[in-house]
Amino acid sequence: MTTAPPVSHEAASQPLFDFAAGQVCRAADGWHAVLCIGSVEHRIWSKQPLTPGAHYAAELPLDSSFEARAHAATRLWRAMNGRAQGPAFQRLSKQRRERLCAALRALAAYFAGATYRSIAEALFGEKRIPDRVWKTHDLRSRTIRLVQSGFAFVRGGYRELLRAKRKDK
Repeated sequence: MTTAPPVSHEAASQPLFDFAAGQVCRAADGWHAVLCIGSVEHRIWSKQPLTPGAHYAAELPLDSSFEARAHAATRLWRAMNGRAQGPAFQRLSKQRRERLCAALRALAAYFAGATYRSIAEALFGEKRIPDRVWKTHDLRSRTIRLVQSGFAFVRGGYRELLRAKRKDK
């Protein structure tokens, strides 16, 4: 990858643009940039090199991710024009975030060679794990499901976090 020179924009039209040196890079699939607007970093991709004073359009495929992409494009546009970005597209509940963290921790321990029992002891506490009935204990099943969820997440399931849950599916 090579680094493109910093890009500057007219203060009147885009007062919050700030491409720091080294934050515009060329890759095999196009140009990647980190756009700093206020204290927020936005990651963008372009087919052509980014040039000062140019006008850009967002290309949004009409696929199953259209709604999420349109929301992200709107938030970027609002930030570029000095407006509040608005709420995130889909907020995860505290319980969902905790489960995702537990699944990733369980998978990391599994990759490190830990047994399901030692993973369960680390996640749920050693006192909750009985000595004799481990093979039929519900925490064993829960630990195995967490590891399986971690695998699914790593294999591309993380993309589902961006998609809104539809009631008709």
